[in-house]
Amino acid sequence: MTDYCIEIENITKRFAQHVAVRNLSLHVPKGSVYGLLGPNGAGKTTTIRMMLDIIAPDEGTIRILGVPFNDKHIPNRIGYLPEERGLYRKMQVRRILRFLAELKGMKGAVADARITEWLERLDLKTAEKDWGLAKIDELSRGMQQKVQFIGTLLHDPDLVILDEPFSGLDPINSQALKDAVVDLKRRGKTVIFSTHLMDNAERLCDSVCIIARGEKVLDGPIARIKAEHGTRNIALSLDGETSESVAEVLADRSLVQRVDDSNRYFEIELAPGADSQRLLRRIVDSGATIQRFELVQPSLHQIFLERVGAAGIESGMAGHG
Repeated sequence: MTDYCIEIENITKRFAQHVAVRNLSLHVPKGSVYGLLGPNGAGKTTTIRMMLDIIAPDEGTIRILGVPFNDKHIPNRIGYLPEERGLYRKMQVRRILRFLAELKGMKGAVADARITEWLERLDLKTAEKDWGLAKIDELSRGMQQKVQFIGTLLHDPDLVILDEPFSGLDPINSQALKDAVVDLKRRGKTVIFSTHLMDNAERLCDSVCIIARGEKVLDGPIARIKAEHGTRNIALSLDGETSESVAEVLADRSLVQRVDDSNRYFEIELAPGADSQRLLRRIVDSGATIQRFELVQPSLHQIFLERVGAAGIESGMAGHG
């Protein structure tokens, strides 16, 4: 029996003259949280739609849970949250959730019990208010997204695919979804989510695949990817605004090869042969007040910028997602 939930071998998808996905292979371990990362238009959504047999690859093979992706029993073992949110706006929340559950073969009484459980878990049913009795168009955008997330999970799928699940969510609702993803992993489920938000991927994922312009840039466990990209990175945090003197130090290419400037926080890659202690002395001599100066592994965000780059992001913006 395979150890992989998803096995993709050399798939390609074309739309007229545009190649949306080119010769992509990836293997998603069972029971893992796997991130499909890339800029908008990189081919993430197209790849997901091929996994789900919404569209067929022009070349290559896909196996889901040990069988071909178009096996008739597979859809009921998958929960899918699409990037395009869509609920019947004039329908009551509980009725639409029961409808979605019955589409997956659930009995009404079982569906109703799980609906109540999930509404309570995601704070859509409290002592003060049962939003399950409201119509969809009475809910905020974040609440609607939680309802669609519940619909994805009601039938207790073995594989959960979330396409840009955190898009448009406030921090509270975003955390609620993250907690649910962690719980799914604890229960042995496999979760795939696509995103262009590297921070979420780094915190949640066991492994990732970065796609740009329809091609795989890298994939593997996050710990291995970060280790392979070296430890010549420095996390620098300053108290107060960045002075011109600090900016001059960070612009010195004998010390700094690359810097990600977030105003008072910097992720710095040292230049080849540069001494971190010399950089520290230069920053101190500039008069800056340092809150943090630490040798760290590069963040997934930094690795993404290094491997994909601005050119990859811009050209990836066009075409199919």
